[in-house]
Amino acid sequence: MNVTLRQLRAFVAVARSGSFTLAAESLFITQSALSGLIKELEHTLGLRLIDRSTRRLALSQAGRGLYPQVDKILCDLDGLLDEVAELKSLRTGLVRIAAPQLMASTLLPEVMAAYGQQHPGIRIELVDCLVESVMSRVFSGEVDFGIGPEREPNSDISAKALFEGPFMAVFPPGHALGELADIRWADLVRHPVISLQGQFTERLAIDLRAAVRGLTLAPVSEVAFMSTALSMVSAGLGVTTCVPYAASLVRLYRLEMRALSEPVVSRCFFVFTRKERSLSPAAQSFMEFLFQYVAGHADITGWNAQAK
Repeated sequence: MNVTLRQLRAFVAVARSGSFTLAAESLFITQSALSGLIKELEHTLGLRLIDRSTRRLALSQAGRGLYPQVDKILCDLDGLLDEVAELKSLRTGLVRIAAPQLMASTLLPEVMAAYGQQHPGIRIELVDCLVESVMSRVFSGEVDFGIGPEREPNSDISAKALFEGPFMAVFPPGHALGELADIRWADLVRHPVISLQGQFTERLAIDLRAAVRGLTLAPVSEVAFMSTALSMVSAGLGVTTCVPYAASLVRLYRLEMRALSEPVVSRCFFVFTRKERSLSPAAQSFMEFLFQYVAGHADITGWNAQAK
């Protein structure tokens, strides 16, 4: 059977109004067009749905049986189409993002708040996790996309550069590093260094050795989270390094942050998505907003501070 939505809507309009005239007006079509749709539907079904006479119009027995079911189907369909329209217009939707704990506690809440002012109906779920698990959460479909530093390439994951920032020295007020006009890595490693464990320290040590012969990074302590490192620095247990986007957290601990030179070492941060899997309108919108937000805030990358 080749039943069309126009035929079903015509039947429901007639059943509701009890009049071809009123039904045609509600559908913004002529009475002859409405009558044609009803006849097509009856012919396709092989059933008379409406009994017509010169005085009155009434649903047939078959029409009375079909009307509640057809009416419910059309109501459900209209509700579904309304939901689609809401999603397309960004009046509703859900975005799920995975990010390292440091980024999840500094940069992303600022971006989420700014985005929420423009799209209050969009709900954003932020999954804060270890750096090493960001890509796995993207791959599993637990999140729409992830954000984090560069990792080993994955054939199923696309990576798009979001921003690049240089490493900065972080130390307490009144520390000897603060008295230097320029802080070099060689100056930093003369003090007890507290660093993040895992690939963070491993890759940083490799970069330093490749840039300056004899320059060795040997942390006195390696911790899982930057908040722990900053707490230890605040307690006078050493110094640490971080990337400029975490400046708000550094200020919260009342620490100083200065650019590091000789060499200038930076980290690039990426947005990770699953290949051949399209994003929802809400997720696509938030990702585009994220790139625009970062591009409009030079303090996130910190290159201005490095130049100074």
